[in-house]
Amino acid sequence: MVEDADAPEEVMWQGDWITAKRRGKWEYVARARGIRAAVILPLDGDHVILVEQYRVPVGGRVLELPAGLIGDEAGAEGEDPLEAARRELVEETGYTAAHWQDCGAYLSSPGLTGESFTLLKATGLTKVSEGGGTAEENIVVHRVPLADLPAHIAAFRAAGLAIDVRLLMLLGGQILGETA
Repeated sequence: MVEDADAPEEVMWQGDWITAKRRGKWEYVARARGIRAAVILPLDGDHVILVEQYRVPVGGRVLELPAGLIGDEAGAEGEDPLEAARRELVEETGYTAAHWQDCGAYLSSPGLTGESFTLLKATGLTKVSEGGGTAEENIVVHRVPLADLPAHIAAFRAAGLAIDVRLLMLLGGQILGETA
């Protein structure tokens, strides 16, 4: 048994979006109100659609998969992950998808947060708008060939962008091939 696993959970601080907690000696954060995220893997033939946006916690622009919160709006507390993903895909990228596959729930950073996300693969994409997110988000959309993804990620990194860890799933074969 892990030390402190049965200790009572204390809420140290709670904001509109984040709750800081402690259980024994462990300090961690969680999304407030049980909010989760939907992360989208949009595949357009032999391309993947990625987004770039400024993220305040890291103080810079980040290359990532499109994503959004599930049930974060008042009255949408029971929102389905697929509905959130459909909304966010159009809002952030300007694409709709004909086919969706629920790839399961995953943890973002289990040593720091209890946050989970549902990964949804979107295929059969159709461009319906420019995307770019809301006025506050200022999202840049990138359609990247999967075959050239490692080189593109290296170029984005060289240009000063941070790279979201979820992009490792797209690089898995290349990374594993280099170390095998």
